[in-house]
Amino acid sequence: MKKETEAAEKTEKSKSGLHPRNLHRFRYNFEELIEVTPELKPFVSANRFGNDSINFADPEAVKMLNRAILKKFYNIDWWDIPDNYLCPPVPGRADYIHNIADLLSRSNDGIVPEGNCVSVLDIGVGANCIYPIIGSMTYGWRFTGTDIDPISISSSKNIINNNTSLKELVKVEIQKNSRHFFRGVIGKDDLFDVTMCNPPFHASLENAAAGTMRKRENLKLARTDTPVLNFGGQPNELCYPGGEESFVSSMVKESQFFAGQCLWFTSLVSRKNTLTGLYKTLKKVKARDVKTINMSQGNKVSRIIAWTFLDREKHAEWKESRWKK
Repeated sequence: MKKETEAAEKTEKSKSGLHPRNLHRFRYNFEELIEVTPELKPFVSANRFGNDSINFADPEAVKMLNRAILKKFYNIDWWDIPDNYLCPPVPGRADYIHNIADLLSRSNDGIVPEGNCVSVLDIGVGANCIYPIIGSMTYGWRFTGTDIDPISISSSKNIINNNTSLKELVKVEIQKNSRHFFRGVIGKDDLFDVTMCNPPFHASLENAAAGTMRKRENLKLARTDTPVLNFGGQPNELCYPGGEESFVSSMVKESQFFAGQCLWFTSLVSRKNTLTGLYKTLKKVKARDVKTINMSQGNKVSRIIAWTFLDREKHAEWKESRWKK
């Protein structure tokens, strides 16, 4: 349990790798979180250092912590997800939002564009609706979230409908064709300032299960034939044939057909060695500019890959037509 405790401690202390505007860079104040979400209290206890904490290996504890964080920092009055669906850690998800805000600022004289003039497409919104929540409540952006899973869409709609603050800024819709990313979603007159995606990491369920077993062993937890992910996840959330490289490469190839309708396309990339193949694909589709943005949270390092098909002149025109109204 020592490594598990130390990992939790690193999460709770100042997270030096997180974005400067990230509200979750410091130790969780459990007293304040319990005040807004009393249901969190049974999951909180003192760790071996005498500090309040939760069992981060317990999915229910993680979900309740998320509920409290979203209530306190983003004014989300109601939030829930179905059992065994992905329950993402909020700090890392917020970092993605803040980094794409900086990306947009590069096309706006260094100023982050805010308000509902900014339109974001979230590919794979999931049952948790986490990116639209953080992005709309932090910057006032409008979000369209898509997913191939009807249960995820239904869950996200429940979250939206139970929070007045989200109703005018967030909508979600089903992607009917699991082989497509933008087709069937982006209409001929639609424009998006940025697209985002947290792609499936594993190539198969067997790989996902093996990864969970390794994590349990690293945390010195008991072995089990049916490992439970503390952050959950359905097959379509965790796995894609060929893993994240295949998923993002396919997304890149399809993005060229919507080159003039999106200012920036982006995706998370977990494995550093995935980048080499993606750079080659981006070169083939003739992306004008490609950026890699590194992110870190404790010992975990990931990155955002971003690409655009528009030149500097088009970026300037985009800014004037959409953000200067």
